[in-house]
Amino acid sequence: MLGVFLAILNQTLLNVSIPHLINEFNVSATTAEWLLTGYMLINGILIPMSAYLIERFGVRTLFLGAMIFFTVGSFLCGIAPTFSVMLIGRLIQAVGGGILMPLVMTIILSIFPPEMRGKGMGIFGLGMMFAPAVGPTLSGWVMEHYSWRVLFNGIVPLSLFVTIFASFLLKDTKPRSKPPFDLWGTIISTAGFGLLLYGLSEAGSKGWDDTVVDVSIIVGIVLIALFVILQLSSKHPMLDFRVFKYDAFSLSSVISALVTICMYAGMFLTPIYLQNLRGFTPLESGLLMLPGAVIMGIMSPISGSLFDKIGPRPLAIVGMLITALTTYGFTQLTLDTDYFHILILFMIRSFGMSLLMMTIMTAGLNQLPAEKNAHGTAMSNTLRQISGSIGISVVTTIFSTRTTFHLGKMTESANLMDPGFAQTFQEHVMKLTDALGIPMAQAKQTLATLLFGQINQQAAVMGVNDAFFWSMGFAVVGFVLSIFLRDVRKDHLKKATKEDVALETEKMEPKKEVAAG
Repeated sequence: MLGVFLAILNQTLLNVSIPHLINEFNVSATTAEWLLTGYMLINGILIPMSAYLIERFGVRTLFLGAMIFFTVGSFLCGIAPTFSVMLIGRLIQAVGGGILMPLVMTIILSIFPPEMRGKGMGIFGLGMMFAPAVGPTLSGWVMEHYSWRVLFNGIVPLSLFVTIFASFLLKDTKPRSKPPFDLWGTIISTAGFGLLLYGLSEAGSKGWDDTVVDVSIIVGIVLIALFVILQLSSKHPMLDFRVFKYDAFSLSSVISALVTICMYAGMFLTPIYLQNLRGFTPLESGLLMLPGAVIMGIMSPISGSLFDKIGPRPLAIVGMLITALTTYGFTQLTLDTDYFHILILFMIRSFGMSLLMMTIMTAGLNQLPAEKNAHGTAMSNTLRQISGSIGISVVTTIFSTRTTFHLGKMTESANLMDPGFAQTFQEHVMKLTDALGIPMAQAKQTLATLLFGQINQQAAVMGVNDAFFWSMGFAVVGFVLSIFLRDVRKDHLKKATKEDVALETEKMEPKKEVAAG
């Protein structure tokens, strides 16, 4: 859990420091973004392979290898003299990070029986939800007081600590096997998931009509479809898509994807609104999100324990309802919305999310037999990675297009050919001229600049509201689907009861024959 926490934390720490790295290494914003995109691509390529790697190398060896990759990558980033070294360090980090998430989930499924699995996955959720939420706050504080290199140098001793202790304490949860290596499956999977994730990540900035984006997404989907066909026909699949024949797992996967989209939408839109439109510092923005992160951290193990007692459906319904209602609250933002009001709204939304993430994932994984655990966790994390990318791309597109739409509408109304607007504008020009003692031409230019800036801000806020409205739509769909979740542990109990009855009947048959004789 410590290893996963560090890996996820480090992934989010970098977001705030990108502007500083652009100045430090004198690179463009597009080039610097590869520190995030490259990490995501390596993660997306390795996660589908994690089931094979776990079976081939075992839990202990794979965990130690992942932590070594992550530690070496962090060290390289911390000392990086050039951007190239920095990017190489990030990609090495990503190798460790991509393996850790599904690996630790598999460990938890192995050591916690179904009746206690909610508690185990709740502990896992502590790292999965708390780390990305606390990352921006910690990063903002470090950037205000220290160098960006502390973000990586501080991770190295902690990673070494985890690696050393794991070498003594961590044991394999099951014997290793030697599944055959699927060369073509690996190549097709790597290309397919890599291209799809790259296309989705670039769609937000370049637009969905960009040729590179469209080709990447289409070719990626075609290759993934080919990969699915190959895996379904294989006796030893690298990623077993047969896990989708389990209905509870399939349903929970869809709901989990919707929840992930909602969560990423909030994490993406809130800093834009606070920093770009309201003028808050990265630290102030992070501090607003921090109480929500603390709530997620506290509630994740609690919701796991509640899962063990009452099952997934009540938690999922309540959590999705809270998420939908609070997301609606974020559709009402203005340029004057009180900071404290947003803080409370974000805290309540985080509480709703804390009831959902691990609850829904555990509800589906509980249905899988033990031999499918590694494939189930690999599939869950792959879908989470893809849905997160889709969420950010869709939200970015909605935000951009709706901002442009509102800007056009508002610019039309601010037309000097309109007598009413022209008169009001002229009156303000005269007031500005008298107040500042400047020529009328300069007052017109100043007022036009101020007016256009205000229109831009207002249009952007309306774009944020529209993007949150779509996010609320995803939450509503998730709420409806949550009604159909069921506690699969009861299925096992029913099956066990039927088997016991059948066994007792078989035992009684000889006695009846003896009595008849």
